[in-house]
Amino acid sequence: MTTETFDQAAALGILCRAPAAAVKMQAERLLAHNHDVQVLRNRTGLMMLPMRESVAESDFYLGEVLVAEAHVRMHGHEGYAVCLGRDLEQALAIAIIDAVRCGAGDTTIEAFLVEQAQSLAAEDDVLLQAVAKTRVELETF
Repeated sequence: MTTETFDQAAALGILCRAPAAAVKMQAERLLAHNHDVQVLRNRTGLMMLPMRESVAESDFYLGEVLVAEAHVRMHGHEGYAVCLGRDLEQALAIAIIDAVRCGAGDTTIEAFLVEQAQSLAAEDDVLLQAVAKTRVELETF
């Protein structure tokens, strides 16, 4: 497995799409070595879901979605997460991983992110292949 470095936005995107159980286990492992956690926010709420109209390239709001939000501070470093759904533990786990990653870091976090990114890419490929089977080619005159 190659070691890859993800920026914060990419890392949070991977963590939000990764299986919640795996993310929670990773956070639990990190908490075994980092006990100083201050939870600043851990709540659910509604957010507007922005979309981009591809022809006119204009932004619009599709509607509201339920999200879980967490904000933590660990050893002077802050971590933040917003994920779809109401799983507050998942949001808290992602925020903890983000805080540790922003701080001194942990070499296993990057390996975890690479593993999850590869798994998500494989799932996306399967989905795209299934969708491609439904493609219809039309002739226009």
